Amino acid sequence: MRSQTLIQLSGAVVLAVLSLSPARAATGGEPAAVTQVDIAPCLAAAAADDMDKANSACAAVIDNEKTAKADLVKALIARGALMARHDQIDRAIADDSRALLLDPTLADLFNARGELWLKKGDKPKAVQDFGAALKIDPNHEKAKANHKAMARELERIGAQMAVAGKPSFNCRSAARAVEKAICANRELADLDREIFGSNARVIREARNPAEAKALQREQDEFIARRNAGYGRPGYDLKKAMQERLQRINGRDGY
Repeated sequence: MRSQTLIQLSGAVVLAVLSLSPARAATGGEPAAVTQVDIAPCLAAAAADDMDKANSACAAVIDNEKTAKADLVKALIARGALMARHDQIDRAIADDSRALLLDPTLADLFNARGELWLKKGDKPKAVQDFGAALKIDPNHEKAKANHKAMARELERIGAQMAVAGKPSFNCRSAARAVEKAICANRELADLDREIFGSNARVIREARNPAEAKALQREQDEFIARRNAGYGRPGYDLKKAMQERLQRINGRDGY
């Protein structure tokens, strides 16, 4: 009975060893290594600007669960740059965003995504990405230049928004019906402010005091005609203001 039990145990041990042998055969006793995903075709196709090959080669890497994190980041960056070069901005942003989730220390990639946001017209997101790049690398030259330019642009936009819908005069002291009408209409208010600003510019750029005086007299005459004409049958205030602005700036604008 004892010998029969030993035989059974020995058989079980042999079966266990045999079941492990395929995994150990490759290294003489060590488990077989997991095959690495080859990212070279993806990188080569992206570098060669070959969209067709890159789409398939990079997808094979990016969609493979076995791809190492570092290789996945490289493939995403390569494909994202390729998409950006072909003006597929949304796809490029998607790849860059995924890569940054995996590795949020890439200053170059934050700057690159910021430039893509800028192409889409999303200036706040662009500034945010340029700022993120500078937090990682305060000496990043491209990010510094981009952030500085966009900060100034946002200041300008903010200043424009602050005066949007406001005319050149104080609406609280508006007494004439035409002034109240301008204050009540954002488009007319913006037109009034543009007329005032453009007139101030041409006077400032006048060649001599006499010319400046003549330009101001022309503006005063327009205001007088506007005040007298408003409310009369057939008078179009908006049209009159547009024509005045066009006359100041020239037919093709300033």
